[in-house]
Amino acid sequence: MANKGIIGKLFGSKPADGLDDYTEINLEEIEEAQGSGPAETYVRVGELASLGQIPELKREIYNGNIVIADITPIKGDSLTRDRALKDLKQVALDVSGDIAMINDNQVVVTPMSIKIDRTKFTSK
Repeated sequence: MANKGIIGKLFGSKPADGLDDYTEINLEEIEEAQGSGPAETYVRVGELASLGQIPELKREIYNGNIVIADITPIKGDSLTRDRALKDLKQVALDVSGDIAMINDNQVVVTPMSIKIDRTKFTSK
């Protein structure tokens, strides 16, 4: 087998069926090449089931992390949902970050210097 080099090792080889624009990616090899050191910013994913969880979400945002919260458990309780979203909007303002609904059940909140592009893109 010929030496593929680092790019070949990371991204695999093109399939034999002639699809020139498709490349199989082995994520395990990419993770090994990147290492497992700490990051400056993490994407934290969680479920928001009560207002008691808001302080933990705020702490993550104040620490510079991106938070994606599933609000499905509180979706039926408009008072709790509105209060939680108000609190998350306030923390986004406090840190000069951003907040947006991903869909009806998820909200993303970003820290300072990370803005959310609200336009959807598609591949051509």
